[in-house]
Amino acid sequence: MIFEHLDTYGHEQVVFCHNKDAGLKAIIAIHNTVLGPALGGTRMWPYKTEQEALNDVLRLSRGMTYKNAVAGLDIGGGKAVIIGNPATDKSEALFRAFGHFVQSLGGRYITAEDVGIDVNDMEYVYRETEFVTGVHQVHGGSGDPSPFTAYGTLQGLMAALNAKFGDEEVGKYSHAVQGLGHVGMEYVKLLKERGAKIFVTDINQALVDKAVSEYGCEAVGLDEIYDVDADVYSPCALGGTVNEETLPRLKAKVICGSANNQLSTNAVGDEVEKRGILYAPDYAVNAGGVMNVALEMTGYNRERAMRQMRTIYHNLTRIFEIAKRDGIPTYKAADRMAEERIEVMGKLKLPMGRTVPRFQGRIRGGA
Repeated sequence: MIFEHLDTYGHEQVVFCHNKDAGLKAIIAIHNTVLGPALGGTRMWPYKTEQEALNDVLRLSRGMTYKNAVAGLDIGGGKAVIIGNPATDKSEALFRAFGHFVQSLGGRYITAEDVGIDVNDMEYVYRETEFVTGVHQVHGGSGDPSPFTAYGTLQGLMAALNAKFGDEEVGKYSHAVQGLGHVGMEYVKLLKERGAKIFVTDINQALVDKAVSEYGCEAVGLDEIYDVDADVYSPCALGGTVNEETLPRLKAKVICGSANNQLSTNAVGDEVEKRGILYAPDYAVNAGGVMNVALEMTGYNRERAMRQMRTIYHNLTRIFEIAKRDGIPTYKAADRMAEERIEVMGKLKLPMGRTVPRFQGRIRGGA
């Protein structure tokens, strides 16, 4: 069954990582290294089954290949998942054991923060391997990528608004934001700074209360977010929230958020197009975080990172142009843009894909 999965998704390598003493059960999936070493974050989640964890890491790693390609980066796609509850199962031993496995791949896979993981966890991983991005600024890294992901999402939103309504005035429109984690809350802050009306929901009531008190948002129930009369639906939590059950309830004319894999199936993506809703493909929108941490490979510079975030606007505009030109849904246009770049650039045999990254300007050592 595993090799059937690999055939379906086109992965190069999947590594199962186990350390009984540290309580580590993890999977690293390297999808494609044509453009360069595989870069993608590590997610910690209490998966119900190992199969569920495998399915998730295969799907997420493939998404990273497409995200990095559309973002114009010279890196491939990979991802890792650690099976465990991030609220109760974290330890120094767990993350240092995971770092050993990352190091064993010799730079083919480079990790970073993802759901359930923060910069403090990466400190432990970084003690065991250089192949980590999103490390703290004291090490010459870029730190938490969440603000950059949120800012990139804003760039994608402005491109989508311009394509749908003919302007970029974020404050003119109402926004239904689902998920108030690190990225979601930063995104809400950016929307509020532009005077937008914002509806919010999250499984964590404390985060909802914060959004209401600090940013003047209107709270709605977890299921009610799909029924809100908002111009934009912004999924900023886990994937698959645009599905057969929720899509008929959405009143939004634009779907644009930071979550991965927002469409439950391609058929749902086709239906989004039929309903006249403009979908801003998730992996093009939420590329700000990976754009930011990728700069650590050649020497991090924040000004350069912010400039790179703004290319997300132009990437989305190009995707919308391809969709209109070829008469296809936007999710297919994004895939087409990524696949064309991988094919063309792969023929050039880029040297970065054959060498270990240098990580200039960083400092190794204790946390």
